[in-house]
Amino acid sequence: MKIPKRLEPLIDEGLIDGVICQLMSGKEAMIYMVRCGENVRCAKVYKDSNKRNFQQRSCYTEGRKVKNSRHARAMEKGGHYGQRAREEAWQSTEVDMLCRLGIAGVRVPKFHNFFAGVLLMELITDSEGNVAPRLSDLILTSKQARAYHKILIDQIVQMLGVGIVHGDLSPYNVLVDSHGPVIIDLPQAVSAADNHRARSIIKRDVDNLTSYFSRFAPELAQSDYATEIWSYYQRGRLPHATLTGNVKQQDSNKPVNVSNVLQIINAVLKKEMAWQRHRQTKWADHLSQC
Repeated sequence: MKIPKRLEPLIDEGLIDGVICQLMSGKEAMIYMVRCGENVRCAKVYKDSNKRNFQQRSCYTEGRKVKNSRHARAMEKGGHYGQRAREEAWQSTEVDMLCRLGIAGVRVPKFHNFFAGVLLMELITDSEGNVAPRLSDLILTSKQARAYHKILIDQIVQMLGVGIVHGDLSPYNVLVDSHGPVIIDLPQAVSAADNHRARSIIKRDVDNLTSYFSRFAPELAQSDYATEIWSYYQRGRLPHATLTGNVKQQDSNKPVNVSNVLQIINAVLKKEMAWQRHRQTKWADHLSQC
């Protein structure tokens, strides 16, 4: 096919030798199948910010550390250069995630290169060498659904074990090769420790997958892995915790002990009043000495 303009710099640099076809167009990027010598790889071309429809990006960038101090200052000030720096930081996050998660044993595409806003990575294929389908395109047996669900829950735990939450995990961001699910699309990944929304984000990721798999294995709809995973994470017991998907919920019909609540409130009020009297006495003594 004709070489897309955004891929021309990679041709000039010898990073790719040709473009075979376009695989898909997503909300963040265009995906192409490209030739690199004897290998066939995937080229992800990030769209310009005014052509994307990824919403509420600020909730994902919270807590991210920018290594380049000049870029960090520019991002704070805004303007054209600041916008460009934000775009570079957004894209480089996916590169960083692919490398970190690959080392951690998470099933993600292998990173090969990043140049001129284009990410070169492994092309995920099925057992016959065809482009691997997305999880959302598959019709599963109940046995397959339970197996893939378990694999992805384990992958989420491994990611959280190195402090990462995917942030947009769904059947559309998972490919299935001959060995099972492979997680893709990571520019919105968040730091579990530095983003105060991390708990709700990981719950949404888990719920998206559970909702999908429960179509084929209805019993999965009763599980609550997100709460269980986060509880173990907070106690520093990941990634070796044994997950069940069952979390003992508090009985909402259990009566509240009003007397105990009032005693606690009164104790706090008395402590505050005593502190205020102490401050007033101390201030009066100070004035008398002036």
